[in-house]
Amino acid sequence: MQIGKAGKATTSISTATPDSITVRGHDLVSDLMGHLSFGEYFFLLTTGRKPTEDQRFFLDVLLVSIAEHGLVPTNQAARMTYAADPDFLQGAVAAGLLGCGKVILGTTETAGAFLQDAKARIDAGETMDDIIAALRDSGGRIPGFGHPLHKPVDPRAQRILSLAEERGLSGPYVPLARATEEAVGRLWSRPLPMNVSFAIPAVLLDLEFPPAVLKAVPILARTASLLAHLAEESGNPIGFTLAHHAEQGITFDPEGGQ
Repeated sequence: MQIGKAGKATTSISTATPDSITVRGHDLVSDLMGHLSFGEYFFLLTTGRKPTEDQRFFLDVLLVSIAEHGLVPTNQAARMTYAADPDFLQGAVAAGLLGCGKVILGTTETAGAFLQDAKARIDAGETMDDIIAALRDSGGRIPGFGHPLHKPVDPRAQRILSLAEERGLSGPYVPLARATEEAVGRLWSRPLPMNVSFAIPAVLLDLEFPPAVLKAVPILARTASLLAHLAEESGNPIGFTLAHHAEQGITFDPEGGQ
């Protein structure tokens, strides 16, 4: 049974013959291997285009910015899974990636949607103050704002936007991110710093990266971090220690489910 809307039975990413591999219209061996970095190759795979110098530069910046952030839940899940079965590296990586939801990493996608919606509303005559005040008054949340550790600013977000401004990155979304930050600072009821997950989609949208795959950048970046944590886990196992401290940190409440 066919489920969902079917597309054309085609792919434009790659094909192969006994003596060649073609990726996005380029010969893998002669045109791409030895000529593109992995970041450039990822851009080509995702968009079908080789990146410009700005696209190459900022994709590397963004991947570096979001890859590693200590023993966050994604890395803990991966390390505990690996501790349970050290022969199942791919399963441990998958366990970590499955934790990349709306709270962890997925905010990049929702923040990108917020920026696109805000641009459309401002083009139609609203102001950023109108948008932020309406969210505040309705009890809504601004995706990509707030961080449990990085206060009063997230240094990663500031570095990303500063680099975009220094290099004269053209597009509406980096200035819109700054306008959002300024409006939130004036109108929100408490300090709420812009975090890295708001700066990333602002730059990606200005770089003409497809909105549908904004989440792909933090997922790709975090995969590298997961592999690093699992390499460390193989030589210095702490997975069961993490599980033990989780048990120690939780108090049993027999009435909790009532």
